[in-house]
Amino acid sequence: MSDIHKLTDKEKEIAQLLKTVIDPEIGVNIIDLGLVYEIDYNEEARTIKVVTTLSTRGCPLGDTILQNVEVVLQSNYPGFKIDVELVWEPMWSPNMITEEGRQAIEGF
Repeated sequence: MSDIHKLTDKEKEIAQLLKTVIDPEIGVNIIDLGLVYEIDYNEEARTIKVVTTLSTRGCPLGDTILQNVEVVLQSNYPGFKIDVELVWEPMWSPNMITEEGRQAIEGF
């Protein structure tokens, strides 16, 4: 994900909302798994773009995760166009998991 210190306050707020989106196979949210690469909030255009990936290309619940991102954001930002872009580069690796995510996995 973009350096958290470079996110605007609104983008940090969106990242917090995305912590409610859980990867059901792993039981950890997509932010702490490192699956979200970019968040772009544009008040003027009324758009939110989230660039994300999945832990594997064949993730059977990938569509559900992507749909949950859209639902969470749409319910908190009604009237905004939500763009969830799935990318495969850079390829996700366990090194992208945050310390919070590692602790959650250990407890799963």
